[in-house]
Amino acid sequence: MHSIHERNSHMAKVAFIGLGVMGYPMAGHLKVKGGHDVTVYNRTAAKSAAWAEQFGGKSAPTPAEAAKDADFVFTCVGNDDDLRSVTSAKDGVLQSMKSGAILIDNTTASADVARELHAAAKEKGIGFIDAPVSGGQAGAENGVLTVMCGGDEATYARAKPVIDAFARMVGLMGAPGAGQLTKMINQICIAGVVQGLAEGIHFGKRAGLDIEKVIEVISKGAAGSWQMENRHKTMNEGKYDFGFAIDWMRKDLGIVLSEARSNGARLPVTALVDQFYGDVQAMGGNRWDTSSLLARLEK
Repeated sequence: MHSIHERNSHMAKVAFIGLGVMGYPMAGHLKVKGGHDVTVYNRTAAKSAAWAEQFGGKSAPTPAEAAKDADFVFTCVGNDDDLRSVTSAKDGVLQSMKSGAILIDNTTASADVARELHAAAKEKGIGFIDAPVSGGQAGAENGVLTVMCGGDEATYARAKPVIDAFARMVGLMGAPGAGQLTKMINQICIAGVVQGLAEGIHFGKRAGLDIEKVIEVISKGAAGSWQMENRHKTMNEGKYDFGFAIDWMRKDLGIVLSEARSNGARLPVTALVDQFYGDVQAMGGNRWDTSSLLARLEK
């Protein structure tokens, strides 16, 4: 009896709002690995029903109903407006969350909306953490995401053990909005690296070199990167359906460039690569992954 009580003392009532390619497996880890009592909501009800059947959790017809009585509420939706609609709007989670509960947002959104939600939650005695993730669909499915958090230390300390169910790395980056700002840096760094890798492979092909041999050697030196390790093969084969879609990357870079305009940061390479992604969209590559910058050079 004692051991069951011990196990359950760590179990929380959790709601998860938004079952996209990231949210679906993340909610699954909270149920299976975290051992929590999970209720989900998704705009397409069939998705929630499928999730509840697969993981043995529950589904609710509105975000507010999913969040009622929950200790922790996670949101993982498309953009700022989607986020407002599932949190602050009628039937949003903030209408029903109990005082002392914590709202954790895994959407990649603006730092402004994070600060706005932190203030709205605080008024109701609810904690808020902006916690965008990196690691893509594979990271979500394998429960090894990197989670960048912004918020108050005490709130973060309570939320971290729950977030750990789907993460390999979780860190508090600073005040509300700092998680989103860190995710922006993540995307800035990816944009430049992928373009460099695309140009390198393109140049190597034009020079008549064996790309596999080239990468095998240079990946062990200063040019090596996660992108090179994980994407060079598929890029060389002209296959671009391995992860984060360009439509999403452009959404993220839009947030980055807007923030840079307000904080005065100069991002010439990021702005240029964003335009290059626009070119790939014009080629019909909206759903191709971010490594498809090579397709633009080869057209």
